[in-house]
Amino acid sequence: MDVKTGLFYFFSAVLLFAAFRVITARNPVYSALYLVLAFFQAAAIWILLRAEFLAIALVLVYVGAVMVLFLFVVMMLDINVDSLRQGFWKHFPLAAGVGVLIVLEMAAVLMGGFRISEEPKAVAVLGQSVEQVSNTRELGKLVYTQYIYPLEIAAVILLVAIIAAIALTLRQRKDSKHIDPSVQVRVRSKDRMEVVKMPATQSFAARDAAMPAEAIPGTEKQP
Repeated sequence: MDVKTGLFYFFSAVLLFAAFRVITARNPVYSALYLVLAFFQAAAIWILLRAEFLAIALVLVYVGAVMVLFLFVVMMLDINVDSLRQGFWKHFPLAAGVGVLIVLEMAAVLMGGFRISEEPKAVAVLGQSVEQVSNTRELGKLVYTQYIYPLEIAAVILLVAIIAAIALTLRQRKDSKHIDPSVQVRVRSKDRMEVVKMPATQSFAARDAAMPAEAIPGTEKQP
């Protein structure tokens, strides 16, 4: 057994253990962390299989975005675990039957590959060996040449979905003060302050006569 085969079995064992702990952990936060560990092990296996694009996409998209967001949501919500576990054994036979069926189907597909006695020889691509060809580079050429129009359509659909999500969740509060930015841009200096001259409504003599002597400045009582 070489180093590559040993690493493959090691990553596979950790992946199976993490996947088992995802469904058996009592705390949802621990389940999310074990799922992150399972994603990392799957990415390591894809790197061993020279599928580096899938590995980095799994780490960046699922671990770096989806699972981090899901973990924060789980930590912020007060989830009642006891209510979630109600009726578990009632649906366990059906879930176990589906799981056994999936395992048998995967075994039927993968057992043919384990019976191969020798490693298949790599076929030369464009006159070069497989070691000299980058999967990411070839995938980029294929996506941005042959599948450029489906890629642009998918980008437009995602952009429309983002704008629609923002528009649906945006609510204008009636109690908040809102100023139109166009009005602020067109404001002039004389609109900011206006000096108003108003005539006096009461003379100083009448004010002093109406006020008590103690309140008039300069008329404090002498000791």
